[in-house]
Amino acid sequence: MKLFQPEEVIIERGSEESPICRNLRNALPGVPFRIVETIPSGEFAYAPQAFAAAKKKLLVTRHKGEFLKKCPGSDGQVCCNYFVINFASNCPMDCSYCYLQEYLADNPALKVFSNIGDLLREADDLLSKHRGVFFRIGTGEIADSLALDRYIGFSREVIPFFAEQPNVLLELKTKSDCVDALLDLDSKGRVVVSWSMNPQRVIESDEDGTASLDERLAAARRCQDAGYRVAFHFDPMIEYFGWEKDYAQLIEQMFATVDWRRVAWLSMGVLRTTPDLKRTMRARFPRSHLITGEQVLCPDGKLRYFQPLRVAMYRKMLGWIRGAAPTVKLYLCMESKEVWQQVFGFAPSCERELGNQMAPHL
Repeated sequence: MKLFQPEEVIIERGSEESPICRNLRNALPGVPFRIVETIPSGEFAYAPQAFAAAKKKLLVTRHKGEFLKKCPGSDGQVCCNYFVINFASNCPMDCSYCYLQEYLADNPALKVFSNIGDLLREADDLLSKHRGVFFRIGTGEIADSLALDRYIGFSREVIPFFAEQPNVLLELKTKSDCVDALLDLDSKGRVVVSWSMNPQRVIESDEDGTASLDERLAAARRCQDAGYRVAFHFDPMIEYFGWEKDYAQLIEQMFATVDWRRVAWLSMGVLRTTPDLKRTMRARFPRSHLITGEQVLCPDGKLRYFQPLRVAMYRKMLGWIRGAAPTVKLYLCMESKEVWQQVFGFAPSCERELGNQMAPHL
Protein backbone atom coordinates (compact mmCIF):
# COMPACT_ATOMS: atom_id res chain seq x y z
CA MET A 1 0.00 0.00 0.00
CA LYS A 2 1.25 3.47 -0.86
CA LEU A 3 1.91 5.23 2.44
CA PHE A 4 0.17 8.59 2.78
CA GLN A 5 1.97 11.39 4.61
CA PRO A 6 0.59 14.93 4.91
CA GLU A 7 2.68 17.87 3.72
CA GLU A 8 1.66 19.88 6.78
CA VAL A 9 -0.43 19.46 9.92
CA ILE A 10 -2.56 22.50 10.80
CA ILE A 11 -3.88 22.55 14.38
CA GLU A 12 -6.70 24.76 15.52
CA ARG A 13 -6.07 26.44 18.86
CA GLY A 14 -7.53 24.31 21.66
CA SER A 15 -6.57 20.98 20.07
CA GLU A 16 -2.80 21.13 20.53
CA GLU A 17 -2.80 19.18 23.83
CA SER A 18 -5.17 16.42 22.68
CA PRO A 19 -4.15 12.75 22.42
CA ILE A 20 -4.65 13.00 18.65
CA CYS A 21 -2.05 15.79 18.38
CA ARG A 22 0.32 13.98 20.68
CA ASN A 23 0.09 10.87 18.50
CA LEU A 24 0.61 12.93 15.34
CA ARG A 25 3.74 14.63 16.67
CA ASN A 26 5.23 11.29 17.68
CA ALA A 27 4.41 9.67 14.34
CA LEU A 28 5.38 12.56 12.03
CA PRO A 29 8.59 14.11 13.38
CA GLY A 30 9.62 15.40 9.95
CA VAL A 31 6.33 17.07 9.03
CA PRO A 32 5.80 20.77 9.84
CA PHE A 33 3.08 21.61 12.37
CA ARG A 34 1.28 24.95 12.45
CA ILE A 35 -1.09 26.22 15.15
CA VAL A 36 -3.80 28.66 14.03
CA GLU A 37 -6.58 30.44 15.88
CA THR A 38 -9.19 29.17 13.40
CA ILE A 39 -8.98 26.87 10.42
CA PRO A 40 -8.48 29.04 7.29
CA SER A 41 -11.46 27.85 5.24
CA GLY A 42 -10.52 29.93 2.18
CA GLU A 43 -7.29 27.98 1.89
CA PHE A 44 -9.29 24.93 0.83
CA ALA A 45 -11.66 26.37 -1.77
CA TYR A 46 -12.95 23.55 -3.91
CA ALA A 47 -12.78 22.82 -7.60
CA PRO A 48 -13.14 19.27 -8.96
CA GLN A 49 -9.56 19.21 -10.23
CA ALA A 50 -8.26 20.35 -6.81
CA PHE A 51 -10.05 17.74 -4.70
CA ALA A 52 -6.93 15.58 -4.31
CA ALA A 53 -4.81 18.64 -3.48
CA ALA A 54 -7.15 19.50 -0.59
CA LYS A 55 -6.14 16.24 1.09
CA LYS A 56 -2.43 16.96 1.23
CA LYS A 57 -2.69 18.96 4.44
CA LEU A 58 -4.13 17.45 7.60
CA LEU A 59 -6.30 19.67 9.78
CA VAL A 60 -6.89 18.99 13.48
CA THR A 61 -9.90 20.68 15.03
CA ARG A 62 -12.65 20.12 17.58
CA HIS A 63 -15.91 18.66 16.35
CA LYS A 64 -18.62 21.09 17.34
CA GLY A 65 -21.69 18.97 16.50
CA GLU A 66 -22.86 15.49 17.37
CA PHE A 67 -20.41 12.68 16.70
CA LEU A 68 -22.96 9.88 16.65
CA LYS A 69 -25.93 9.67 14.31
CA LYS A 70 -28.06 7.17 12.48
CA CYS A 71 -26.95 6.19 9.01
CA PRO A 72 -28.95 8.34 6.56
CA GLY A 73 -29.74 5.36 4.36
CA SER A 74 -31.67 6.01 1.17
CA ASP A 75 -35.38 6.72 0.63
CA GLY A 76 -37.39 3.62 -0.25
CA GLN A 77 -34.51 1.22 0.44
CA VAL A 78 -34.18 -1.29 3.29
CA CYS A 79 -32.03 0.18 6.07
CA CYS A 80 -29.79 -2.05 8.23
CA ASN A 81 -30.28 0.10 11.38
CA TYR A 82 -26.65 1.23 11.36
CA PHE A 83 -25.18 4.12 13.34
CA VAL A 84 -22.10 6.12 12.41
CA ILE A 85 -19.41 8.05 14.27
CA ASN A 86 -17.73 10.81 12.29
CA PHE A 87 -14.27 11.06 13.88
CA ALA A 88 -12.70 12.55 10.74
CA SER A 89 -13.68 14.02 7.40
CA ASN A 90 -12.43 12.97 3.96
CA CYS A 91 -9.92 10.29 3.05
CA PRO A 92 -6.28 10.24 1.87
CA MET A 93 -7.21 7.63 -0.73
CA ASP A 94 -8.79 8.69 -4.03
CA CYS A 95 -11.32 6.23 -5.47
CA SER A 96 -12.88 7.38 -8.74
CA TYR A 97 -16.43 6.57 -7.61
CA CYS A 98 -16.16 8.03 -4.08
CA TYR A 99 -19.32 9.89 -3.11
CA LEU A 100 -17.29 12.22 -0.88
CA GLN A 101 -16.33 14.11 -4.04
CA GLU A 102 -19.94 15.32 -4.08
CA TYR A 103 -20.81 15.14 -0.38
CA LEU A 104 -17.76 17.17 0.70
CA ALA A 105 -17.64 19.41 -2.36
CA ASP A 106 -17.84 22.57 -0.24
CA ASN A 107 -15.60 21.25 2.55
CA PRO A 108 -12.96 18.95 1.03
CA ALA A 109 -10.13 19.43 3.55
CA LEU A 110 -8.75 16.32 5.24
CA LYS A 111 -9.69 16.73 8.92
CA VAL A 112 -9.47 14.74 12.11
CA PHE A 113 -11.36 15.75 15.22
CA SER A 114 -9.41 16.09 18.46
CA ASN A 115 -12.11 15.90 21.16
CA ILE A 116 -12.29 12.11 21.43
CA GLY A 117 -13.46 12.43 25.04
CA ASP A 118 -16.66 14.09 23.86
CA LEU A 119 -17.16 11.30 21.33
CA LEU A 120 -16.88 8.62 24.02
CA ARG A 121 -19.18 10.46 26.42
CA GLU A 122 -21.79 10.75 23.69
CA ALA A 123 -21.52 7.04 22.88
CA ASP A 124 -21.69 6.11 26.57
CA ASP A 125 -24.84 8.18 27.00
CA LEU A 126 -26.59 6.44 24.10
CA LEU A 127 -25.51 2.91 24.98
CA SER A 128 -26.19 3.17 28.72
CA LYS A 129 -29.69 4.60 28.20
CA HIS A 130 -30.69 1.78 25.82
CA ARG A 131 -29.09 -1.38 27.22
CA GLY A 132 -31.87 -3.49 25.77
CA VAL A 133 -31.05 -2.38 22.22
CA PHE A 134 -28.20 -3.80 20.16
CA PHE A 135 -26.24 -1.15 18.25
CA ARG A 136 -23.97 -1.62 15.26
CA ILE A 137 -21.79 1.48 14.98
CA GLY A 138 -19.29 2.25 12.22
CA THR A 139 -16.70 4.94 11.69
CA GLY A 140 -16.38 4.75 7.92
CA GLU A 141 -19.10 7.05 6.58
CA ILE A 142 -17.08 10.15 5.62
CA ALA A 143 -13.59 8.83 6.37
CA ASP A 144 -11.73 5.55 6.09
CA SER A 145 -11.63 4.05 9.59
CA LEU A 146 -7.94 3.08 9.56
CA ALA A 147 -6.13 4.92 6.74
CA LEU A 148 -4.79 7.55 9.19
CA ASP A 149 -4.59 5.26 12.22
CA ARG A 150 -0.81 4.85 12.19
CA TYR A 151 -0.59 8.62 12.73
CA ILE A 152 -3.57 9.58 14.87
CA GLY A 153 -3.93 6.41 16.97
CA PHE A 154 -7.73 6.61 16.92
CA SER A 155 -8.29 2.88 17.34
CA ARG A 156 -6.24 2.73 20.55
CA GLU A 157 -8.27 5.61 21.96
CA VAL A 158 -11.70 4.03 21.37
CA ILE A 159 -11.38 0.22 21.34
CA PRO A 160 -10.89 -0.12 25.13
CA PHE A 161 -14.16 1.77 25.68
CA PHE A 162 -16.24 -0.24 23.21
CA ALA A 163 -14.75 -3.51 24.45
CA GLU A 164 -16.58 -2.96 27.74
CA GLN A 165 -20.03 -2.25 26.23
CA PRO A 166 -22.47 -5.20 26.27
CA ASN A 167 -24.86 -3.93 23.57
CA VAL A 168 -22.68 -2.77 20.70
CA LEU A 169 -20.38 -3.83 17.90
CA LEU A 170 -17.96 -1.21 16.61
CA GLU A 171 -17.06 -1.66 12.95
CA LEU A 172 -13.78 -0.28 11.63
CA LYS A 173 -14.16 -0.23 7.84
CA THR A 174 -11.17 0.32 5.57
CA LYS A 175 -9.48 -0.14 2.21
CA SER A 176 -6.07 -0.06 3.88
CA ASP A 177 -3.90 -2.63 5.60
CA CYS A 178 -3.22 -0.38 8.62
CA VAL A 179 -4.05 -2.85 11.38
CA ASP A 180 -0.81 -2.97 13.40
CA ALA A 181 -2.18 -0.86 16.26
CA LEU A 182 -5.13 -3.20 16.75
CA LEU A 183 -3.32 -6.48 17.12
CA ASP A 184 -2.33 -6.25 20.79
CA LEU A 185 -5.67 -4.84 21.98
CA ASP A 186 -8.35 -7.04 23.54
CA SER A 187 -11.64 -6.00 21.96
CA LYS A 188 -13.54 -8.75 23.83
CA GLY A 189 -15.42 -9.53 20.66
CA ARG A 190 -16.96 -6.06 20.47
CA VAL A 191 -14.97 -4.76 17.49
CA VAL A 192 -15.26 -5.97 13.89
CA VAL A 193 -12.61 -4.98 11.35
CA SER A 194 -14.00 -4.86 7.81
CA TRP A 195 -12.84 -4.25 4.28
CA SER A 196 -14.43 -2.92 1.11
CA MET A 197 -13.65 -5.53 -1.51
CA ASN A 198 -13.23 -5.50 -5.27
CA PRO A 199 -11.17 -7.53 -7.72
CA GLN A 200 -7.58 -6.39 -8.18
CA ARG A 201 -8.48 -5.14 -11.66
CA VAL A 202 -10.92 -2.61 -10.13
CA ILE A 203 -8.48 -1.69 -7.35
CA GLU A 204 -5.81 -0.83 -9.91
CA SER A 205 -8.11 1.15 -12.20
CA ASP A 206 -10.37 2.98 -9.75
CA GLU A 207 -9.09 2.80 -6.15
CA ASP A 208 -5.95 4.91 -6.12
CA GLY A 209 -3.87 4.85 -2.93
CA THR A 210 -5.62 1.83 -1.42
CA ALA A 211 -4.17 -1.49 -0.35
CA SER A 212 -4.04 -4.26 -2.94
CA LEU A 213 -6.39 -7.24 -2.70
CA ASP A 214 -3.57 -9.41 -1.33
CA GLU A 215 -2.71 -6.75 1.28
CA ARG A 216 -6.31 -6.42 2.43
CA LEU A 217 -6.72 -10.16 2.80
CA ALA A 218 -3.39 -10.54 4.61
CA ALA A 219 -4.47 -7.79 7.04
CA ALA A 220 -7.81 -9.53 7.59
CA ARG A 221 -6.03 -12.78 8.38
CA ARG A 222 -3.77 -11.00 10.86
CA CYS A 223 -6.83 -9.54 12.58
CA GLN A 224 -8.48 -12.94 12.80
CA ASP A 225 -5.29 -14.41 14.24
CA ALA A 226 -5.33 -11.64 16.86
CA GLY A 227 -8.87 -12.57 17.91
CA TYR A 228 -11.01 -10.17 15.89
CA ARG A 229 -13.95 -11.06 13.76
CA VAL A 230 -13.82 -9.52 10.32
CA ALA A 231 -16.37 -8.45 7.72
CA PHE A 232 -16.34 -7.72 4.00
CA HIS A 233 -18.38 -5.36 1.85
CA PHE A 234 -18.69 -6.04 -1.88
CA ASP A 235 -19.70 -2.45 -2.41
CA PRO A 236 -19.63 -1.02 -4.96
CA MET A 237 -19.88 -4.06 -7.18
CA ILE A 238 -18.87 -3.07 -10.71
CA GLU A 239 -20.30 -4.63 -13.86
CA TYR A 240 -17.84 -5.00 -16.75
CA PHE A 241 -16.83 -7.59 -19.32
CA GLY A 242 -15.45 -10.53 -17.35
CA TRP A 243 -16.73 -9.39 -13.95
CA GLU A 244 -18.15 -12.84 -13.15
CA LYS A 245 -14.76 -14.52 -13.39
CA ASP A 246 -13.03 -11.80 -11.36
CA TYR A 247 -15.58 -11.73 -8.54
CA ALA A 248 -15.78 -15.54 -8.36
CA GLN A 249 -11.98 -15.68 -8.03
CA LEU A 250 -12.09 -12.91 -5.42
CA ILE A 251 -14.50 -14.89 -3.25
CA GLU A 252 -12.46 -18.07 -3.70
CA GLN A 253 -9.27 -16.25 -2.68
CA MET A 254 -10.97 -14.55 0.24
CA PHE A 255 -12.26 -17.74 1.83
CA ALA A 256 -8.98 -19.51 1.16
CA THR A 257 -7.31 -16.81 3.29
CA VAL A 258 -9.75 -16.17 6.15
CA ASP A 259 -11.86 -18.48 8.30
CA TRP A 260 -15.45 -17.88 7.20
CA ARG A 261 -16.74 -18.97 10.61
CA ARG A 262 -15.16 -15.84 12.10
CA VAL A 263 -16.66 -13.52 9.50
CA ALA A 264 -19.25 -11.31 11.22
CA TRP A 265 -21.15 -10.36 8.07
CA LEU A 266 -20.92 -9.63 4.35
CA SER A 267 -22.78 -7.01 2.37
CA MET A 268 -23.44 -6.43 -1.32
CA GLY A 269 -24.30 -3.24 -3.15
CA VAL A 270 -23.84 -2.17 -6.76
CA LEU A 271 -22.22 1.03 -7.98
CA ARG A 272 -24.36 4.02 -7.01
CA THR A 273 -23.81 7.54 -8.31
CA THR A 274 -25.81 10.73 -8.78
CA PRO A 275 -25.89 13.05 -11.79
CA ASP A 276 -23.65 15.54 -9.93
CA LEU A 277 -21.20 12.84 -8.88
CA LYS A 278 -21.08 11.54 -12.48
CA ARG A 279 -20.09 15.02 -13.66
CA THR A 280 -17.36 15.25 -11.03
CA MET A 281 -16.06 11.80 -11.94
CA ARG A 282 -15.97 12.82 -15.61
CA ALA A 283 -13.92 15.91 -14.74
CA ARG A 284 -11.48 14.13 -12.41
CA PHE A 285 -11.26 10.68 -13.99
CA PRO A 286 -12.02 11.10 -17.69
CA ARG A 287 -10.52 7.69 -18.56
CA SER A 288 -12.53 5.70 -16.02
CA HIS A 289 -14.90 3.20 -17.59
CA LEU A 290 -17.31 3.82 -14.71
CA ILE A 291 -18.54 7.06 -16.24
CA THR A 292 -19.72 5.29 -19.39
CA GLY A 293 -21.64 2.41 -17.81
CA GLU A 294 -25.41 2.48 -18.25
CA GLN A 295 -27.38 3.43 -15.14
CA VAL A 296 -30.96 4.50 -14.46
CA LEU A 297 -32.30 7.05 -12.02
CA CYS A 298 -34.01 5.39 -9.05
CA PRO A 299 -36.70 6.86 -6.75
CA ASP A 300 -34.10 7.87 -4.14
CA GLY A 301 -32.29 10.08 -6.68
CA LYS A 302 -29.36 7.68 -7.15
CA LEU A 303 -28.23 6.13 -10.40
CA ARG A 304 -27.95 2.32 -10.42
CA TYR A 305 -27.73 -0.49 -12.94
CA PHE A 306 -31.07 -1.72 -14.27
CA GLN A 307 -32.86 -3.78 -11.62
CA PRO A 308 -32.74 -7.09 -13.57
CA LEU A 309 -28.97 -6.71 -13.91
CA ARG A 310 -28.58 -5.92 -10.20
CA VAL A 311 -30.63 -8.93 -9.22
CA ALA A 312 -28.63 -11.18 -11.54
CA MET A 313 -25.33 -9.91 -10.10
CA TYR A 314 -26.49 -10.41 -6.51
CA ARG A 315 -27.78 -13.91 -7.22
CA LYS A 316 -24.48 -14.98 -8.75
CA MET A 317 -22.54 -13.54 -5.82
CA LEU A 318 -24.91 -15.23 -3.38
CA GLY A 319 -24.30 -18.59 -5.03
CA TRP A 320 -20.52 -18.23 -4.90
CA ILE A 321 -20.60 -17.05 -1.29
CA ARG A 322 -22.95 -19.77 -0.06
CA GLY A 323 -20.78 -22.38 -1.76
CA ALA A 324 -17.85 -21.34 0.42
CA ALA A 325 -19.56 -20.00 3.56
CA PRO A 326 -22.98 -21.64 3.93
CA THR A 327 -24.29 -19.74 6.95
CA VAL A 328 -22.42 -16.43 6.92
CA LYS A 329 -24.64 -13.38 7.53
CA LEU A 330 -25.27 -11.48 4.32
CA TYR A 331 -27.31 -8.40 3.49
CA LEU A 332 -27.91 -5.91 0.69
CA CYS A 333 -26.96 -2.25 1.03
CA MET A 334 -29.42 0.41 -0.16
CA GLU A 335 -31.73 -1.89 -2.06
CA SER A 336 -35.52 -2.13 -2.13
CA LYS A 337 -37.63 -4.86 -0.57
CA GLU A 338 -38.48 -5.97 -4.09
CA VAL A 339 -34.81 -6.63 -4.86
CA TRP A 340 -34.35 -8.39 -1.51
CA GLN A 341 -37.30 -10.65 -2.33
CA GLN A 342 -35.91 -11.55 -5.74
CA VAL A 343 -32.41 -12.28 -4.41
CA PHE A 344 -33.07 -13.99 -1.06
CA GLY A 345 -36.73 -14.98 -1.31
CA PHE A 346 -37.61 -12.71 1.61
CA ALA A 347 -37.27 -9.10 2.73
CA PRO A 348 -36.77 -7.82 6.29
CA SER A 349 -40.01 -6.48 7.72
CA CYS A 350 -38.28 -3.48 9.28
CA GLU A 351 -34.84 -2.01 9.93
CA ARG A 352 -34.85 -3.30 13.52
CA GLU A 353 -35.25 -6.87 12.26
CA LEU A 354 -32.28 -6.54 9.92
CA GLY A 355 -30.18 -4.87 12.59
CA ASN A 356 -30.92 -7.63 15.08
CA GLN A 357 -29.86 -10.26 12.53
CA MET A 358 -26.38 -8.74 12.71
CA ALA A 359 -26.23 -9.05 16.52
CA PRO A 360 -23.47 -11.33 17.82
CA HIS A 361 -23.95 -14.53 19.77
CA LEU A 362 -21.21 -14.11 22.34
